[in-house]
Amino acid sequence: MTNHSETTGSPDNGDTAGGGGTTGREKPLDPTAYEEHGTTHQVTLRTPAELADALPYLLGYRPEDSIVLVALHDRDGRGRFGGRARLGIPTSADDWASASRQLTHGLVTGSERRGARPEQMVAYLCQEPAKGESGRQVMERLRPLVQKLRVECGLLDVPVIEALCISDGRFWSYCCENEGCCPAEGVQMGLPGTSVLAAAATYAGLQVRGTLRELRARLLPWETAAALEQEIALDTAGMALVPRILDDASRAEVAEETLELAARIMKRLAEAASVSGTLLADLRDDELLAHDEAATLVLGLQDRTTRDRAAEWMEGDEAGPALRLWRALARRCVGAYGEHAAAPLTLAGWVAWSTGDGLEAREALAMALGADPDYLFARLLHQACNEGLDPESIRRCLRTERTGRERARVDGPRAADTPVADEAAAPTPLSDTAARRRRTRPARTAASRRRARAGGPESGSDVPRPRTPANSAHPGAAGEAGTRPPAARKGAARRRGGSPGGVHPGSTGGEGGV
Repeated sequence: MTNHSETTGSPDNGDTAGGGGTTGREKPLDPTAYEEHGTTHQVTLRTPAELADALPYLLGYRPEDSIVLVALHDRDGRGRFGGRARLGIPTSADDWASASRQLTHGLVTGSERRGARPEQMVAYLCQEPAKGESGRQVMERLRPLVQKLRVECGLLDVPVIEALCISDGRFWSYCCENEGCCPAEGVQMGLPGTSVLAAAATYAGLQVRGTLRELRARLLPWETAAALEQEIALDTAGMALVPRILDDASRAEVAEETLELAARIMKRLAEAASVSGTLLADLRDDELLAHDEAATLVLGLQDRTTRDRAAEWMEGDEAGPALRLWRALARRCVGAYGEHAAAPLTLAGWVAWSTGDGLEAREALAMALGADPDYLFARLLHQACNEGLDPESIRRCLRTERTGRERARVDGPRAADTPVADEAAAPTPLSDTAARRRRTRPARTAASRRRARAGGPESGSDVPRPRTPANSAHPGAAGEAGTRPPAARKGAARRRGGSPGGVHPGSTGGEGGV
């Protein structure tokens, strides 16, 4: 039904207040405050035009085909921006009622969990015209949707005080009937970055990063001629690696080889010359990663223990090269290996969240769940990120694991039983370090897939995933179930652009494999 849903930003990053207004709304809107370096920079938002201009700065990106709700909280007679929630506009109008209910209830209940129920809402509908359609026609077509949003908010006693449609470089207000500020033909949007709000946001360090489509493009699998070469490399590596990963005697050796290769490539990426622009940067990283190296890493990271150790590259000088590597590996999960992208996408989301980039974290984790809806590590991280939890508790757990392992390597086996004094790992919803579970995804060869499509027997190179005890755990998979059947077959590579159904803050469930 929808592509993506999220609650973004901190509830405390803005203010609005009442003041003299002439636009005919229930309550005029005033200043928005941004705090940086101990000071407060206030910008007055008095008109629908200023609210429309504020949207990219409230989200950190420019939404497309989106319903956006922004909560307002009353504080000493001054409104304060709270949580934000975004949902893709359903293609079918039959889904508008359920989408409105989902978005409204999700934002209100999420705000209540954080101890601040919103008093009012501002709603935005953002969609570009179809071929032969005008912006005004988009506005009229979406009018029933905004009415459903207002009804759902009203049922929760949270009135919508302004609702805007942004389309074709113009905006329309569904609430203001003043022809002076909101004419029927709409109002032209100002040039990006030219408003007072844009200047204040830039001064406060707030960044607008284009569209979600551009962000997702950095994580989507290749669709070029090189994709076939990469799939052949994955088939070849799978025949050599999967039996070794399934063998208890060689699994640890494969893990060490995978992590050593990842460390070498991270060093290679860190030493590469810098380029301007995300597209050129991604192309540079792709050139620095060979097909066979990418295949070895993608398959090696299907083992949970290996993946959890890779997650320790989450901060400092290691975080940047690690994030670039995980993005590059996600782009290499081509063809029948689409499900394998869950591991590098989850690692990319984790590193982004750990380094303060909640926007990329949410998108990468949502895409990981699109690749494998049962990937519990991604599900739990996605939930924690959406609920605004602090990633430090997970970082502390992973630091403890790394420190203990390094001490054991230096001091011998007895050091593994010695407590780490400076980094006691507190229990977290996402971690249980008592034991680790392992999972290996199947690596089918091109020949085996052809036999499968033809209905013939498959060769022994297509090995099933190993099962592990259901009571074992790892930093990202508390309470997991067993593994699922292999999904590397025709149609198994799921589309990863959207959010998984039923994944939202508060959701639970076991995972077939992490």
